[in-house]
Amino acid sequence: MPARAIMFQGTGSDVGKSLIVAGLARALTLRGLKVAPFKPQNMSNNAAVTADGGEIGRAQALQARAARRPMTAHMNPVLLKPQSEIGSQVVVQGRVIGNAKASAYQAMKPQLMAAVLDSFHHLAADADIVLVEGAGSASEINLRAGDIANMGFAQATQIPVVLIGDIDRGGVIASLVGTKAVLAPEDAALIAGFLVNRFRGDPALFAAGMSEIAARTGWTSLGLIPHFPDARRLPAEDALGLPEHGAAGGQRPKVVVLAYPRISNFDEFDPLRLEDGIDLHFLRPGSPIPGDAAIVILPGSKATIADLADLRAAGWDIDLLAHQRRGGRVLGICGGYQMLGRAISDPDGREGAPASVAGLGLLDVETTLTEDKALREVHGTLTEDQIPFRGYEMHIGRTDGPAAQAPFVTFADGRRDGAVARGGQIAGCYVHGLFADDGLRAHWLRSLGAETNGLAYESDVEATLDGVAAHLERHVDIDSILALAAEPSRRLPSTGP
Repeated sequence: MPARAIMFQGTGSDVGKSLIVAGLARALTLRGLKVAPFKPQNMSNNAAVTADGGEIGRAQALQARAARRPMTAHMNPVLLKPQSEIGSQVVVQGRVIGNAKASAYQAMKPQLMAAVLDSFHHLAADADIVLVEGAGSASEINLRAGDIANMGFAQATQIPVVLIGDIDRGGVIASLVGTKAVLAPEDAALIAGFLVNRFRGDPALFAAGMSEIAARTGWTSLGLIPHFPDARRLPAEDALGLPEHGAAGGQRPKVVVLAYPRISNFDEFDPLRLEDGIDLHFLRPGSPIPGDAAIVILPGSKATIADLADLRAAGWDIDLLAHQRRGGRVLGICGGYQMLGRAISDPDGREGAPASVAGLGLLDVETTLTEDKALREVHGTLTEDQIPFRGYEMHIGRTDGPAAQAPFVTFADGRRDGAVARGGQIAGCYVHGLFADDGLRAHWLRSLGAETNGLAYESDVEATLDGVAAHLERHVDIDSILALAAEPSRRLPSTGP
């Protein structure tokens, strides 16, 4: 039987589309269906390495996990990784094809539709149902021409759309009804139903609101979804969701992550956020590094040289030197590791204009940004302590120098990575995802003098996905969603609205 598909779009960004698709993927998988998640276009600096050697947005990685199937680059064929306020790296079917400013990207979109449809039909060939997630807001009619992320994709495939509104931010009736008002009639006709997400309180108090939306739009009410507090236990995709500060820490070791503007892969700190034995802070520019920090982590960056400049503008370079003199530890991961060295060179302009800048000088290494991008899962041991780990590489650049003779990790294939200096006080490496490994995380917490709460992180994620699925089974008319899903069309899309 041919696969059916249904698309979930939002009245705006961060209305809960990703979590709802993940929960439905798990719920339908538990019902015995073969589910494939799909997002035509995503914008995120939180990415995952796929089994086929590409990269996709972290939300699609979580949805693949919810559907209990291997990640593939086809699940997110166009990924934009912002490098500046107006430009992004463009990844198509898992591979970087270049950089583009927002205006230039708008001109590229019609040509990218072919790759989007190719990936979609590739997934549909091996699924009972494809759950498609839109991007941003369905009502961005100023971007409708050439659209590949929302109504443009829905028109190209002729699949029905469920529109999601977020009542927690207010104005949900106006946002849902208003979306129909601004959409072209042929686009609005594809919307078959709506969901209202993140409700708090007595559902009876919004029954009239649900009826009013249905009456004014003609769409089917598919559910009023209560706020799901355990969503915080799942990886976040958007840096806007990072907490500004940790809770009051008392005597717990304070772990500070520098959240510079282009921070990437910050979801790797989620396991630390769920540990009770430390006080985890994500520090944004404008706040000094606390003098009582046990360790400062420089995370990955999508534009290392630009974020290094922002780090200096925030005065964090001075704070780091003071932190080091007090005996505090520093860990750099990927772009953060590059910043810790003596110099970073970008001779071919991989991240912007060609440049060569001085690093922080805390590790005796230098980095040259190169064309090739390392995308692979890795495992091995911490070189000094022989503690096993699993993680992944996702970077451009080669880093070498005297400090690399004391590598931070040794891979199972014999390769070595990273550097350690001053008796372990300063360290860095290219490996992401280290803290998801329960054994390594427990070892690392003990080295800080912290206790671990025995968190089994991967099992916790699985249990939370099961919890989301059960939550949606209670509050969403999943049978009606299945009934609305339709076999997609293979007709050629138009290039206009």
